[in-house]
Amino acid sequence: MLSFGLVNVPVALYPATKKKTISFNQLRKSDYSRISYKKVGSDGAEVRQDEIVKGYQISPDRYVVIAKQELDAIAPQASRVISIEDFVKLDQIDPRHYDASYYLVPETGAQKAYALLLQAMGEANVVGIAKFVLRSKEYLAAIRPAEGALTLSTMLFVDEIVPVAALETYLPGSIKLSDKELNMARQLITSLITDFEPGKYENEYHKAVMNLIDSKAKTVIGTKQAEPPGKVIDIMAALEASIAAIKAQEKPKRKKKTG
Repeated sequence: MLSFGLVNVPVALYPATKKKTISFNQLRKSDYSRISYKKVGSDGAEVRQDEIVKGYQISPDRYVVIAKQELDAIAPQASRVISIEDFVKLDQIDPRHYDASYYLVPETGAQKAYALLLQAMGEANVVGIAKFVLRSKEYLAAIRPAEGALTLSTMLFVDEIVPVAALETYLPGSIKLSDKELNMARQLITSLITDFEPGKYENEYHKAVMNLIDSKAKTVIGTKQAEPPGKVIDIMAALEASIAAIKAQEKPKRKKKTG
């Protein structure tokens, strides 16, 4: 539910991005079997799931242990409402705050209210700043019109942004630049200014890795499976059966004794 003022718009949330990542599994070189991981303590002993607790490190080898019940008690209350608290101009938002993006799609019967908010926000050229709770975590979000739909971008809170002042010892500071150097830099930048076309920028490494995988797919390495054990033979039973068969064959050859 998207809420602003006293207006509620039932909406559904859909991912607006799909990251392209390539994952490799780790295999044992000798037989290409998957490597599994165990949770172990500092003594090397395996730890069962029911023996694990959450601890926050406050100094080397010192932890504050927090029980699940304690976290549950202070967890934000689950809510299906995305409440817009303010409207701001887009250029006032530092892009460093943006995180993941989603589409907000109207549910049945909410098309008119959705269209109203979409058009009104577009005409005012504003972004809605909202808060909501998802999976026991509180989020800050920016809601804005884009290509006939409302989008929601989760945002980092201000204390999650590393201030530039924290890097001042690594930055150039007051360096004197000549007019010639500045003019040359300006000319170069001006010559490269163009309209942003996202489709022209491709993930070349991802493409190269997928081409490599495709080229090697003809010689796929499969996990070497151990040969299934053969049927266990009962030696004594086999011997007894063999002797019985021999005796059965010899019986017709024996002559009957006469008195």
